[in-house]
Amino acid sequence: MMSREPLTFFVTGTDTGVGKTLVAAALLQAARARGLSTLGMKPLATGCDESPHGLCSEDALLLRQHSSIEVPYAMSNPVSLRLPVAPHIAAQQEERRLDAGRLEGYCRAVLMQRAGLTLIEGAGGWQVPLNNRQTLADLAKLLRHQVILVVGLRLGCINHALLTARAILADGMPLAGWVANQIDPDMVFVQDNIDAIAQRLPAPCLGHVPPLHAMGIAERVAEAAAHLTLDRLSGLAPTPDD
Repeated sequence: MMSREPLTFFVTGTDTGVGKTLVAAALLQAARARGLSTLGMKPLATGCDESPHGLCSEDALLLRQHSSIEVPYAMSNPVSLRLPVAPHIAAQQEERRLDAGRLEGYCRAVLMQRAGLTLIEGAGGWQVPLNNRQTLADLAKLLRHQVILVVGLRLGCINHALLTARAILADGMPLAGWVANQIDPDMVFVQDNIDAIAQRLPAPCLGHVPPLHAMGIAERVAEAAAHLTLDRLSGLAPTPDD
């Protein structure tokens, strides 16, 4: 494979609990299978657990497991908060203040590693508040990287996907692609919903992750990766030398 310029994407979702981390880990695994160096980070995480090394996020740990470049945990998840609630509320409870500019600095430190593919995963959805005047969208706007949207497939997902995409584009951010992640195993007319979103979003679908049956998280990531394609992402399409 030819040497490529490092690529970075900001991963957001239509809501919390739609599988952003699973999809991000699967994208990292798919990129590693193609010979790219990879690095995933979650600059801000809530619902973190105590560990011998301090507060740790399960999401950040999963991204680390599927990153080929090793960095200290504090670089993977520089801001860890205990309560599993909206970030600005969790920060208030710990008498801390979140700031998009500071989060940007943490992300820039990770980008200096120059991985072939770097994924920066947000927390919750696009407009999750950081403080009284900033949201996570402000972090994405400071970073100026393309956005990958994870759409949780369940009743209402068409509206959620279109509204989120509209907000991303209104903020002047490029939407690189989106992933349909089926979080409701009993959803009906799944393909019809995917088609409706695909017809209306100005970005390619990177794949449909069906309900996963594997028990272990590593197996689930591998199963999800098998349903994704990187070829539709700008900068990752095959070249004649691949």
